[in-house]
Amino acid sequence: MTARPVAAVILAAGSGTRMKSDTHKVLHPIAGRPMLLHLVDTVAGLSPERTVVVVGARREQVEAAVAPHSVAMAHQAEQLGTGHAVAQAEAALAGFAGDVLILYGDVPLVSAETMRRMVERLHGADSPAAVVLGFRPADAGAYGRVIADADGRIAKMVEYKDASPEERAETLCNSGLMAVRSVDLFALLARVGNDNAAGEYYLPDIVMLAAGDGRASAVIETDAVEVTGVNSRAELAALEAQWQQARRARAMADGATLTAPETVWFAHDTAIGRDVTIEPNVVFGPGVSVADGVAIRAFSHIEGATIATGATVGPYARLRPGAVVGEGAHVGNFVEMKKAVLGKGAKANHLTYLGDTEVGAGANIGAGTITCNYDGFFKYRTQIGAGAFIGSNSALVAPVSIGDGAIVAAGSVVTQDVAADALALVRPPQTAKPGWAKRFRAMMTARKEAK
Repeated sequence: MTARPVAAVILAAGSGTRMKSDTHKVLHPIAGRPMLLHLVDTVAGLSPERTVVVVGARREQVEAAVAPHSVAMAHQAEQLGTGHAVAQAEAALAGFAGDVLILYGDVPLVSAETMRRMVERLHGADSPAAVVLGFRPADAGAYGRVIADADGRIAKMVEYKDASPEERAETLCNSGLMAVRSVDLFALLARVGNDNAAGEYYLPDIVMLAAGDGRASAVIETDAVEVTGVNSRAELAALEAQWQQARRARAMADGATLTAPETVWFAHDTAIGRDVTIEPNVVFGPGVSVADGVAIRAFSHIEGATIATGATVGPYARLRPGAVVGEGAHVGNFVEMKKAVLGKGAKANHLTYLGDTEVGAGANIGAGTITCNYDGFFKYRTQIGAGAFIGSNSALVAPVSIGDGAIVAAGSVVTQDVAADALALVRPPQTAKPGWAKRFRAMMTARKEAK
């Protein structure tokens, strides 16, 4: 990678009407992260001196999404083509002397390695005026074509609408992504005209303008999946499927067992250790870390959670943000955790809700237990000590503390702290009335027959 500074211009001004959505197209998610933020994060890996996002329709949505990132904004008030869009970034790049990557917010999966290759090729021995990223799709369709020699030197670039039948027969297509020196970019853009079938200012025209000056440009190729764009819900789903397929393959290559890979869905940041077993129909939301030797049983949904070595989760478990499952702990069927810690070796095996709770090591949470953490206005915490035993069908009304080794009898509603090693029994005494049930049935049967 050249030591020259790098900047990125990300085009995100299109209205995305084919999405039929009130949400800007580039903010629709792939693997739980907006497409645009995939790209912003990848660009950040190159340590750019500047990143500029060009916005237009629904600009306030895009600006809000990138606000936490070190990104400058440029506004394209009218959509007059890709060349016009890039030109709007000139002010934001004033004084920048380096290489500019031109990217698209709806082409989210281009890799940092490909970006580096583009910049490296820009500084090849033949010093091309621009580098174009090309690809060969299964169906070239209406993509612009790149006519180049065996060394990648570009003879011509042409939009499909303006191409001849011979040019349309070319299989090398233009992804739209480019690398250009800043000293050349805006000077060339200023010369781009709109004398074409669409009446737009095309970014690729800078290649032919440079050629007219005696400076050739070059094309490098990448896989079609990497430069797949999204213009509709169907294309969004297809790209999600491609991303998931690649992520599943990586998880298995890294030592995880996926018993039905096609049914497991990862988020963009899911971290999976070795010797992890993931059963069918498991969904990971953002913010999940799974240590080595964990078993995640079928039909579990996990988001914002940390799972320690040797733990078991599910089946049919739900871990919400802030859930921490300790080493060797068990979270069983129909158990939900939110902002809760289940200590080392602790168990909550059935039909339980743990919210705003800390459970000590080795504690056992009986079936049907709930922590009542919300009074309609505020949230409160429950503390359950190490080795404590919470009987089935208990309600722990927070704020409340259960001491180490304490036992809460089944069916209790606990509203006060329980001391260590104490028994809490909160229910009325059981009474029995001999023969009552038989007499009741006889009475009710007689009433029914009398009608």
